[in-house]
Amino acid sequence: MLHPSPFIIHPLSLRIVLVEPREAGNVGAAARAMKNFGFGDLAIVGNPPPLNPVAGWWASGAEDLVRDASFHPTLASALEDTHLTVATTSTRGRELEAGLSPSGLADLYRALPAEQTLAVVFGREDRGLTAEEVSACQRVAAIPTAEEFPTMNLAQSVSIFCYELSKVFISEVSRSRELATAGEIERLHERFQAVLVEAGFLHQNNPDRIYAELRSLAGRLELDRREVTLLLGIIRQLEWKMNHSGAPPAATEPQSG
Repeated sequence: MLHPSPFIIHPLSLRIVLVEPREAGNVGAAARAMKNFGFGDLAIVGNPPPLNPVAGWWASGAEDLVRDASFHPTLASALEDTHLTVATTSTRGRELEAGLSPSGLADLYRALPAEQTLAVVFGREDRGLTAEEVSACQRVAAIPTAEEFPTMNLAQSVSIFCYELSKVFISEVSRSRELATAGEIERLHERFQAVLVEAGFLHQNNPDRIYAELRSLAGRLELDRREVTLLLGIIRQLEWKMNHSGAPPAATEPQSG
């Protein structure tokens, strides 16, 4: 058995999110990979198969991560309190806009303030994440693989991302911006999309087709809380202007970050 060199438990916050995993053994193996590199926040979306005892067998020393995993009915609830959300996907059959490699994601992680959380989302073993689930995340990442055989095992993928992210240490953190949480970003998207539909920019029957590109743009901007407050204030003024006449409501001064 391979015994890797000792690692300091990683001080930065990472959440590994597994969406509707089909095999309990894969959940256990993913938990083991996380613990190998000092991470412990495991979230599971949907209704997984019974995890015990198989997940414990595959976890082999990381049973506590399986036991303490959080369970969520939707991806949105798993991401609600995180600050940077990244969907992982195979490169097969997809055109990835501004896709990140694991090492490229580590560079973003390095810039994340210590008290904020990165969520890395992994899809189903047989079909990955849906287009809607990928769109719900701010960025997209993929592991470069051989073109003729690009699909990797779930736990292997988790291991590679955790290894790259484990190289980032808290002493390297230099940025102090307080990024908005995924929940705050999602509420901004809901309000902005509704305004664009009402203004006629988006088609009411299929607003997501074009809005997905705006989601991708916003994800690359990594909005902080002050910026989200500012944008919500602009949206509020636009909503009022489209529905009323006369003097608009007083603007809200964004809080300094």
